[in-house]
Amino acid sequence: MEKETIDFNEIKEAAIKVLTSPQAFFKEMPKTGGYVQPLIFMIVMGVIGGLIQSLFSIIGLKVATGLAMGVASIILVPIVVGIFGFVGAAILYLIWRLMGSQEEYETAYRCAAYVSVLTPITCVLGIVPYIGGAVGIALMMYFTIIATVEVHRIPSQKAWLVFGIIGALLILLTITGEISSRRMMREAGKLQKQMEQTTKEMQKQVEGATKELQKATEEASKEMQKATEEATKALEELQKQMEKSKEKSN
Repeated sequence: MEKETIDFNEIKEAAIKVLTSPQAFFKEMPKTGGYVQPLIFMIVMGVIGGLIQSLFSIIGLKVATGLAMGVASIILVPIVVGIFGFVGAAILYLIWRLMGSQEEYETAYRCAAYVSVLTPITCVLGIVPYIGGAVGIALMMYFTIIATVEVHRIPSQKAWLVFGIIGALLILLTITGEISSRRMMREAGKLQKQMEQTTKEMQKQVEGATKELQKATEEASKEMQKATEEATKALEELQKQMEKSKEKSN
């Protein structure tokens, strides 16, 4: 059995062809041939997408920013893309079967793998609030429709109807989710500011109470010192009187 090798030049050519001539690519795409090459293609697209997200996170163009988030993107995006490839292909396989396709799961997986060429593009679009995610989904649905017609031989009108509805629902869910996420981030920011303000106020109160206590302690100390001095004087006077009394009695 020959060992599979990664041909980055072939991956580059395939990516360019999918993006520039999706109809020709899916019409000529081999329906079988194993999972290794499509999986490698999908992971490479995930790595590129992860690098893009990492860069955007580090320079602060994402909702969640920072160096840690950037490094996490490089690791997590390819893993998510690789795993979701099998899950997404299974979902597409069921949809295509219900639509009348006779192709096997491997064909569905290969279609999903090459549609993942849009991963870096959707990562770039993701920095645009609301619209970016919607455009990314629309592109995914467009390429999926092309694969539906060219690979699975399903009528164009039927493909546009089914995946148009699916795309509209996904766009709605994405926008709703982003609105909720951004609202939660704003609320979290407000809560953090309130906690910081409360902490500052408590610190001021503690400092004020400490100063008052210190002042009261100093005053009490002065009063005690004064009382001690007066008591000492009284004892001295008493001692003098007692000495005078002794002298008189003698």
